Amino acid sequence: MCASPCRAAGDNRVVRAGRLLSLLLLLQARGRMTAQEIADELEVSVRTVYRDVEALGSAGVPVYSDRGPHGGYRLLDGYRTRLTGLTREEAEALFLAGMPGPAAELGLGTVVAAAQLKVVAALPPELRSRAGRVQERFHLDAPGWFRGEERTPHLAAVAEAVWQQRALRVRYQRWGSAAIEVERVVHPLGLVLKAGTWYLVACADGPGVRTYRVSRVLELEELAETFERPAGFDLAEFWAGWSERFVDRLYGARVVVRLSERGVRRAAYLLSPPAARAIRESAARPGPDGWTELELPTEGLEHAESDLLRLGGDAEVVAPAELRDRVVAALTALCAVYPEVRRGG
Repeated sequence: MCASPCRAAGDNRVVRAGRLLSLLLLLQARGRMTAQEIADELEVSVRTVYRDVEALGSAGVPVYSDRGPHGGYRLLDGYRTRLTGLTREEAEALFLAGMPGPAAELGLGTVVAAAQLKVVAALPPELRSRAGRVQERFHLDAPGWFRGEERTPHLAAVAEAVWQQRALRVRYQRWGSAAIEVERVVHPLGLVLKAGTWYLVACADGPGVRTYRVSRVLELEELAETFERPAGFDLAEFWAGWSERFVDRLYGARVVVRLSERGVRRAAYLLSPPAARAIRESAARPGPDGWTELELPTEGLEHAESDLLRLGGDAEVVAPAELRDRVVAALTALCAVYPEVRRGG
């Protein structure tokens, strides 16, 4: 009869132990924190924070309370705890999340290696061996296939400016042009690694936040000027919104096509990801002849022509007329290369 209540009590003790460890590591990592800040971070009530701090004190952890408008809880200066509270899954995830390649590009390779060594030294033997096995059996290779490695000689300097909130004067080669170069003073807000390519997110001349491909930075000068980050700026949120808008701009043109049943299946891996996604999400149904009429996004008529020709006889262009004419011209030229087609051979 007591199995369920006992199990619930045990679960509660585990949850509280994990929360106490999180509280301890928070204070160790961030220094002084108010009860409200801790409550927000751990998603508990302030009263629960009071009880947890008292429990840590009773366990011998030197937690002190500073009163006043700038007060809060803090640990005794110099106090550190070993990471024996890590679970097996947390120890494995810690090393699985490491990115030695990108860290080295940022100039942090030796720092990451040293940090991992310190963490390993603090782990119990059983967790230490599991963390080591993760590095032996999992490897992260971020860049996509069939892409040359981009040189980013200024990446470390850009990263340093991001950390120090220091303005940069950059000479930059604009996207899509090998000839046009611009010079700008930017306030670097963050770096994003997307499919092996580094992007700088920064404020520049005029309002708004922009992105710059770091490999296109030709020259860089760090300025003495510092800046304040925009209030409430969230790098991940900005990048998600910018990425969506970028894809919408890049694939702003629309074409209407008819696809056979096989064409619908082949489009999933022969057309661009936005076009393939539009097909998957479309509510269009095949007609009596088994063909489906769809509107697809594309970068432009030239891209649409080459993409749809890959589907061969499983795709027919309906609109615009100019694209249909281009496809007909391409097929006519192809027939000239293979005269036996005209003879029916």
